Amino acid sequence: MIYLIPSFLSENAVETIPPYVIDVVKNCQVIFAENLRTARRFLKACDPTIVIDNYEWHAIHKTEAGQIPEFQNCLRQNKNVAIISEAGCPGIADPGQILIEIAQQMNVQVKPLVGPSSILLSLMASGMNGQCFTFLGYLPIDASERLKKIRQIEEESSKRDCTQIFIETPYRNDALLKDLLRNCHAETLLCIAVDITSSNESIQTKTISEWKKMELSLHKKPVIFLIKKN
Repeated sequence: MIYLIPSFLSENAVETIPPYVIDVVKNCQVIFAENLRTARRFLKACDPTIVIDNYEWHAIHKTEAGQIPEFQNCLRQNKNVAIISEAGCPGIADPGQILIEIAQQMNVQVKPLVGPSSILLSLMASGMNGQCFTFLGYLPIDASERLKKIRQIEEESSKRDCTQIFIETPYRNDALLKDLLRNCHAETLLCIAVDITSSNESIQTKTISEWKKMELSLHKKPVIFLIKKN
């Protein structure tokens, strides 16, 4: 059995992880984690009695495809395997998808467990269309390509009445925000969701023209951006 283990978005939000998730982890023998150190700290925060050395550990950050043979071997031995991402849900804007695909091909049952997803939580609180939405991941780094993409997704949101959701590396948040404010239409809605589930959580939806009147720094903060042009 493969268990997809959600992890908290903020280290001070342990309560966002249902107790049954940790009960499931205790019944696993192997853990494939995006970041071993973070995953171990996560489990200890949820339950200090967990014995970290009881598990067989494998790191999948940037080397997920290379772990396929070992992953397949664990499945052939009928071991219970947990997949843990850095924050949120495995396979959703985080590693795990490649291994999950292998499990499906091998007809091994995959069990997703309930936990926080910054993408869905930001959409829920944005007031934007939750019936039709697209998650785009990261926008292009190249300036001209990024500008082209911003214009494209803004028009797409209007054409399809579809909320467009995307993210950026935390240290480039302010640069992306500046590009959005400079190039989107004044009436376009922009939701900025910051530090979701933490004590500093802020999820606000305003027009581009309203955002331009505010001073805002998103540097090195976890942020989800949502756009909807009416």
